[in-house]
Amino acid sequence: MDNGSTFVQAFTILFREGLEALLVVAALAAFMRRADAGHRIAPIYLGAGAAVLASLGMAWVFETYYDGNHNDLIEAGVMLLAAALMFYMSGWLFLRQDPKAWQADLNRLAGQALGAGTVLSLAGIAFLAVFREGAETVLFLHALARTAGGWDGSLFGGLGAAALALIALYAAMQWLALRLPLRPIFVLTSAFLFVMGLKLVGAAIQELQEQGLVAVHDDGVPGFVADIGFNGSWEALGIQGALVLTAIAGLLVVRARRAEPASRTSPAVSR
Repeated sequence: MDNGSTFVQAFTILFREGLEALLVVAALAAFMRRADAGHRIAPIYLGAGAAVLASLGMAWVFETYYDGNHNDLIEAGVMLLAAALMFYMSGWLFLRQDPKAWQADLNRLAGQALGAGTVLSLAGIAFLAVFREGAETVLFLHALARTAGGWDGSLFGGLGAAALALIALYAAMQWLALRLPLRPIFVLTSAFLFVMGLKLVGAAIQELQEQGLVAVHDDGVPGFVADIGFNGSWEALGIQGALVLTAIAGLLVVRARRAEPASRTSPAVSR
């Protein structure tokens, strides 16, 4: 394998596998900075860093005991747990998109900006987002090094270029977040986490389908579903659709409850 091909493959592996994880971490960090909680970002970075170490450990386990093959059931479990956390944080952010409501939370928490439980949830999302990609990335790079003749300069060059590209993307997201109003940051982060949660649910179902634990019916599913990275089976789409409907129903219930106090306190109309 020539050096140019090794460079491109190493770049593609790290950039492709790291992109989704970086987008999640960057979105969470941008939200924290924009919400004047920059001093609470450390747990997010610690979660991501711990995931890198855990990924190396898991890659060693797969290489030693599973001949370099990842375990579909473990990966499905990690994805479902990550999806659950993303749905939770998506709803939490959406309900606090009103700047006045957010300021009330800040005052209620006496300047702590975020409760400990929320910070732990953010750290957990960062950990799982990185961990679900990390072990697989290490295995791919290990396989590339074996076929390319070792960890040479072209392989490290590709990794370095991919790392620089990811860092530049991260910096751009942080720069943009500080210049947007608060409400769009909350809404966009909430929507992003919800879509990522749906995608993870579909990916987890795909892992179970590969093990024969869930059936696969994809006749009539539009081709663009798979093209945008979603599971193109009716089983996955049905579960994802149920989650969307549940989220909409929950949103309507919350809005109805918020409207009740306003209607009770409004002055009676004289006849």
